[in-house]
Formats: sequence, C-alpha cells, structure tokens
Amino acid sequence: MKSLKETHKIRMDYTKAREGMVREQILSRGIRGPRVIDAIKQIPRHLFIPEALHGQAYGDFALPIGEGQTISQPYMVAYMSENLGLRGEERVLEIGTGTGYHTAVLSHLCGRVYSVERIRSLLEQARRILEQMQCRNVMTRLFDGSHGWKEEAPFDAILVTAGAPSLPRPLMEQLKIGGIMVIPVGSRNSQRLLKIRRGPDQFLEEDLRECNFVALVGEHGWAKRERYDPYSPKDYL
Repeated sequence: MKSLKETHKIRMDYTKAREGMVREQILSRGIRGPRVIDAIKQIPRHLFIPEALHGQAYGDFALPIGEGQTISQPYMVAYMSENLGLRGEERVLEIGTGTGYHTAVLSHLCGRVYSVERIRSLLEQARRILEQMQCRNVMTRLFDGSHGWKEEAPFDAILVTAGAPSLPRPLMEQLKIGGIMVIPVGSRNSQRLLKIRRGPDQFLEEDLRECNFVALVGEHGWAKRERYDPYSPKDYL
C-alpha cells in the first residue's frame, strides 16, 4: 500500500507531466483557444487508460484502451475540440465515447454532451470515470454511433472520433443549421479530417488535414472486422 507521501509524489508527477504535455504538444503546435487549453490542463488523462499504461499517459501518441480501440493523441483531442469552436452553451453529440477522455474535455467546453458508444465494456468504464470526475452534463448511450442520437437532435456540434468511409447521412441530418461537425473520412487505414458546416441550403466542407483513426463501425460506417492489429498506429495527426 502506497504511503501518503508516495501518493502525493505520484499526483505531482502526473501534474507536471500534464503541464509538459500542454506546453510541448499543444501550445507548441499552435492551439491557442484558452478554454480548450484549460480543459486539457484539468483532465487527468491517465485515469482514462489501463493502469499498466499510466506511465505513458501524457506521451505524444494514441494508446490502446481495449476492444481494439484507442484513446486519441492529446494534440488530436485539442485540435478537434478547437475546430468545433465551442463557446460554452452548445449541445454536442460525440460519436465514440471510448473510455470518456474526449467526452470529459467536451464537458468543460459546452453546455451538454451526448455521447454514443457501441462497445458495452468501454461505455461502462467511461460512465464510472465520468461520474468520478463529476461530469454531470454528460449523457451516454449504448448504440450504433453511425445513427447518431435522433431523439436528442438537432445538435450545435458533432464530433466523430472514428474514421468513416463517407459522411453518415443521419449525422448530417442531426446537425443544426449553423452547426459544425468534425469527422475523419477515408479508408480504414488513412483519412482526411473534415470540418463540415451546415448552411441553410448546403453543407460546406473544409479539409483540415490527414489523420488515422480506428474505423467507425455501424450501418452508416464500416462493417465490423474481427481481426485487429494492436501494433497499427491509430488516432494521430
């Protein structure tokens, strides 16, 4: 059992690691939104990954969280969040809860988060951590994320944390006029990160950059593929 002194030292080490992550990975790459930076500073990323990987929690890479899924690279989380342009009152749909790290970040940036996850074990873990973090403005659902969350639509912003073969029609329909969706679109192994703005009569598409996410599995995404290569890097820019 760790002593109080040892526990305090570990907490201090994580705090320093998080501050270093923000300085070296986020600020140095041009993220400037003060609310995004503050949210990343506050959320203890190590709590959202397996304990065996806590020592790597603040590294500049994605990490496996089980079930063939990953927690995204910290910069990716900040970059995608900044591109949503959240001001604090929005209703945001997140597709792909994972273990809840990006969900927690969003909860600091908007009025309410609606997060959908298709894997029960990950969602149960996310719910426990989000409750521990007192993220009380988060609602979660076990469902095929490619369908979105029709009952709670429309949304001011939609964030998709898995790569789709094309823009899922249900998500586009659930985006409010004037709203923004950030989504990776492309092949299973490589995508372009797109920023979609819904206008009164059309959707405007902005190509942000190349990225690589795990697949968005579902009726309006990819068919499930059982084999998974744990050494294939995912979720990076």
